[in-house]
Amino acid sequence: MMETTAPTDPGAGVRGATAALVLFSGGQDSTTCLAWALERYDRVETVGFDYGQRHRIELDQRTVLREHIQALSPRWRDRLGPDHTLDLPVLGRIADSALTRERAIFMQENGLPNTFVPARNLVFLTLAAALAYRRSIHTLVGGMCQTDYSGYPDCRDATIRAQQEALSLGMGEPMTIQTPLMWLDKAQTWALARTLGGTPLVDLIVEHTHTCYLGERGERHPWGYGCGTCPACALRADGWRRWSGEATP
Repeated sequence: MMETTAPTDPGAGVRGATAALVLFSGGQDSTTCLAWALERYDRVETVGFDYGQRHRIELDQRTVLREHIQALSPRWRDRLGPDHTLDLPVLGRIADSALTRERAIFMQENGLPNTFVPARNLVFLTLAAALAYRRSIHTLVGGMCQTDYSGYPDCRDATIRAQQEALSLGMGEPMTIQTPLMWLDKAQTWALARTLGGTPLVDLIVEHTHTCYLGERGERHPWGYGCGTCPACALRADGWRRWSGEATP
């Protein structure tokens, strides 16, 4: 029988679950999700994916973020378990995306930006579920969002619900996918971070997470590091302005 807890409720945990595996990229969303999980589960592990992404610097930030987030709360420190990194070079080779190739970012004829990596989240969730199965974990936590997103079809709630059912059926036991950011815009995501960890967590996200598609960490903006012009930076900056009340330049 599948777990019936809605995977999109940011305030929900899972009845009887004591462990969660967080899909942790090193970005704003996944760091907020990590804090969310640390508030709700007794044991929290993290998994990242190296698929040849252009902004590979996010992988380097993961270790920094894990170290700093433990320092924010003794409870979080005690609950944070091992980290795992999975190598997926084949995904980068077949993606032919602006996230895996040095090319300009633009909107394609199919209505999707060329930063779309086909089936990326489906692959991530499948491999995370296989890892979780071996770790006796039945809950995955991901930062997929249908509110502020680039139109990626594998970020939609319907996709995640279908994936949850497929994983549960295919593995022969319940696998719940929690998506606490699904219905939040970026301003609300900043607000959630403040609720979870106060100003220290917000400061940590600003200073150490990485979102920029181009992998730029040279310029420091009020919302963090990045080129400031790519779609990921624009979304993050707009959310920061709306949440913090900062005037648009």
